[in-house]
Amino acid sequence: MRLSSTAPTEGPRHWSRTLAAAAFWLLVWQLASVAVALPLLLPSPLSVAQTLSGLVVTSEFWSITAQSLMRIGVGFIAGVVVGTAAAFATTRWSTADLFISGPLRIIRATPVASFAILALVWIPSGGVPAAIVFVMVTPLVWDTIAAGLRQRDRELLEMAEVFAFSRWDRLRRVELPGLRPYFVTASTNAMGLAWKAGIAAEVISHPDWAIGSSLAEAKVYLETPTVFAWTIVAVTLSLLLERALRAITARWAQPVATAARSVASPEPREPADAQL
Repeated sequence: MRLSSTAPTEGPRHWSRTLAAAAFWLLVWQLASVAVALPLLLPSPLSVAQTLSGLVVTSEFWSITAQSLMRIGVGFIAGVVVGTAAAFATTRWSTADLFISGPLRIIRATPVASFAILALVWIPSGGVPAAIVFVMVTPLVWDTIAAGLRQRDRELLEMAEVFAFSRWDRLRRVELPGLRPYFVTASTNAMGLAWKAGIAAEVISHPDWAIGSSLAEAKVYLETPTVFAWTIVAVTLSLLLERALRAITARWAQPVATAARSVASPEPREPADAQL
């Protein structure tokens, strides 16, 4: 399992290389479009850019984007909370592990489309994307956080017992510092999965005011530039949200790391006879 790193890797050189790579692939796209010579199959970057610029100036575009953000965001947050709680439960109690771990593994192996079709039978189409995101995110977060809990530093846990840490101090100064890289990895990976699963669920369930529904409608009417434009919107939002999530977790890193260092040198307690 590869854990995320919050070390900054960006700079002028990084951005120049990124822009050069983007320019290269735009050129490849343009040449392929000219070679195909059939906009219905592969529109040019310019036609997609024109379509996208026409979309973003409409109020409908922002309403659709906001509704998709809300649906996927609700499912993502619920999945992270429930997945984290399930990880603590399954690593602490064997009974919880027996009844929870198996179903979560089965859910993780099940295709998104299967759940989306079943969800259409059980709940209104507007609630399907959030439900699918929740179902997809929960097992991923559970698995990653549970791995972190199983790999806790036993020496630090024993030290916490020696110094008689309260349950809150043990969580704040021992548990959270060790879990931080696993939580960062779980949440960022879950964000990418949430967008893919959420948009796919919108395509299948076709709720009102949704990016996935707009993609499906554009496909039906053979509006290929619009399909490309909405795809670019979905990918851009996913990348921006992942970056925002990494920034938030990076802000959390410093106080957690300070708490971790304090475990090795806890504040000395005044002897009982000195208090008399």
